[in-house]
Amino acid sequence: MGKEVIHRVQVEFGDCDPARIVWFPNFFRWIDAASRNFFVQCGVPPWHELEQSHGIIGTPLVDTQARFIQTASYGDRLDIHTRITEWRGRSFVQHYRVMRDTTAILECTEVRIFAARRSGSEPGIRAVEAPPDIRAMCS
Repeated sequence: MGKEVIHRVQVEFGDCDPARIVWFPNFFRWIDAASRNFFVQCGVPPWHELEQSHGIIGTPLVDTQARFIQTASYGDRLDIHTRITEWRGRSFVQHYRVMRDTTAILECTEVRIFAARRSGSEPGIRAVEAPPDIRAMCS
């Protein structure tokens, strides 16, 4: 397996619903932050620099699957363990384990792409191959 990076989150009162359980969209917000943190910790430059050097503007999400195992509440400190489990042609699979100490809270798998702007006047983005130097930094 490749590198694993841990992103820590402190659950606050406002992250929870009236039952004091983390409102599920917050997990996806934290996972998105953990994804970017993974690249930062691996030494990948910020997206605005990567656009200048590689034409890459980010790693948008194209598919996700989550399994909620336990609840979390305010005051909990969660560690989001992030790693890339598969490199594909123009996409990659990122896996997350959200842990409270030794208790598994959530597992999530995402498929993301390296995105570049479309050329010319065509709006939108396009998927591009993961640059070899970035793959090496993250493996």
